[in-house]
Amino acid sequence: MQRDNAVEKFRIDKWLFAARFFKTRSLAAEAVERGRVTLNDQRVKPAKAIAIGDMLTIRIGNYQYVVEVMGLSNKRGSAPQAQLLYRETEESRAQREITAARLKAQPQIQSFYTKGRPTKRDRREIERFVSSRDEF
Repeated sequence: MQRDNAVEKFRIDKWLFAARFFKTRSLAAEAVERGRVTLNDQRVKPAKAIAIGDMLTIRIGNYQYVVEVMGLSNKRGSAPQAQLLYRETEESRAQREITAARLKAQPQIQSFYTKGRPTKRDRREIERFVSSRDEF
């Protein structure tokens, strides 16, 4: 049995993968399941169909994107093709820039050790540091 006028459904998880918000479709589906992606301010399941004009709120790490769906695709293409599938709101872009600046301004925590046991030099520096703290 053939379907002549079958309308292709565009699942939200496949669209997120095609629009390059996530590296894999399973990561996109997991984000939708966990409520990190909302469709028109409502939580949805990964199989929910999307349409042009829908508004998506996508949280990835510390960043939040608010985008309008401009095109539909189930297949992942190049980055320029993916950018044609959505339009980010100006408020969202400004908020992301503020978040990026705030994160950049925070002091970076550096691990004292890169890997494995400390070297002889590292051990001497630790001992020097500890003995200098004990003097106070």
